[in-house]
Amino acid sequence: MQNALEERVKETALLRAKAEAREFSFYYGEFQAIKKVSMPVYENKVTALIGPSGCGKSTFLRSFNRMHDLYPGNRYEGNILLQPDNTNIFDKEVDPIEVRMRIGMVFQKPNPFPKSIFENVAYGLRLRGEKSKALIQDRVESALRGAALWEEVKDRLNDQAFALSGGQQQRLCIARCLATDPEVLLFDEPTSALDPIATAHIEELVAELKKKLTILIVTHNMQQAARVSDFTAYMYIGELIEFGVTDQIFLKPKKQATEDYITGRFG
Repeated sequence: MQNALEERVKETALLRAKAEAREFSFYYGEFQAIKKVSMPVYENKVTALIGPSGCGKSTFLRSFNRMHDLYPGNRYEGNILLQPDNTNIFDKEVDPIEVRMRIGMVFQKPNPFPKSIFENVAYGLRLRGEKSKALIQDRVESALRGAALWEEVKDRLNDQAFALSGGQQQRLCIARCLATDPEVLLFDEPTSALDPIATAHIEELVAELKKKLTILIVTHNMQQAARVSDFTAYMYIGELIEFGVTDQIFLKPKKQATEDYITGRFG
């Protein structure tokens, strides 16, 4: 196991970062919630953000698609770069709507719109100004297939999204993201409101999606982080304490603070 872990750590040098935080800080008014965090988010890998409640995980996650722009008084410092075009997503010339098309987000609780199943998935395409009915239909079907939901809803696309179960609603929200062909998906505790069976479906879906996408996920569930992620970042009070290959973080962390959290002695 030790040799296998060493090999996985060495392989990291060959990976490409799809996104990268560089000396990134975030402020709610005068309060600094994130403190000069620097870390990569590797392409076609799952990176988990772990840490106790209030440590800044969700704040950091939501910065990747500029969700904090929606509230006055918030402020970013430093950079989050999106590759391959080396775009700083906080550049004044970068449209936050376009950022959210490239970097989709799935929230803790399913949040379907009060529309039909079809229109939920088509929403981002219509927002972009897409007019072709044939293209929209193709993209909706492709997105629902990508979210492993097509076979369950293909005969009821005009039904209201709220008629779906909680797990189906969450997969619908994933499909809504997939329809705009994003490069990165953000998951903010996507299974915390779901039962074990629905949770297993989402975890299986994450494993499948990383073949095409880069995924950053916040979870309070240590077992889930160990199951689904390739890399793990441990955060505490807005600081990045340790980042590395998931097996290394869980089996042989470099920092005592990380070990204390992983083993339940803290947090």
